[in-house]
Amino acid sequence: MNKAYFQTYLDKQKAAYDAIPVDQVEHLITLIKKCGEEGRQLFAFGNGGSASNVSHFITDLGKSASDKMEKGIDGQRFRCMSLNENVSWITALGNDYAYEDVYVRQLQNYARPGDLVLTLSVSGNSPNVVKAVQWANDNGLTTIALVGGKRGKLADLAHESIVIQDEHYGRVEDAQMTICHMLCYGFIES
Repeated sequence: MNKAYFQTYLDKQKAAYDAIPVDQVEHLITLIKKCGEEGRQLFAFGNGGSASNVSHFITDLGKSASDKMEKGIDGQRFRCMSLNENVSWITALGNDYAYEDVYVRQLQNYARPGDLVLTLSVSGNSPNVVKAVQWANDNGLTTIALVGGKRGKLADLAHESIVIQDEHYGRVEDAQMTICHMLCYGFIES
């Protein structure tokens, strides 16, 4: 590797950041705020690096953004959950049913009409994520997908989607995490 590679990488990362549609992020904040104000639950999930980003997002929303909300809007805290955290449940579902059921079957236990689903996927085609979003749509939940430039099924399946116009996994995951931070810090700092 040489300096030119790293500079090119950074230039492409900046382009991915610059293409984040701020108006859509603002709309998502409105949906999340409404979810919190109504005492509804937000479920989030993803695979691999996206699962790690989801865990980070839910920590920021459940702790820091909730601390801020509690002081402001009727003492409400965000009711939020990462569905990729319970390893024993995920492995039981994957073993007894199929890996594509690891999120939908958790939603079947917890989700109610009016709740909110947020998923992160670079490909937009992960079968377990697609199946869970389809179930959520069919059962009265609002669905949000952050996907990469390939779009996949999720870009059109989710009620709301933000497409990062890049196909590089690292750059897309970084841009998705930036959106997640924007969503949380929109509550924390304003």
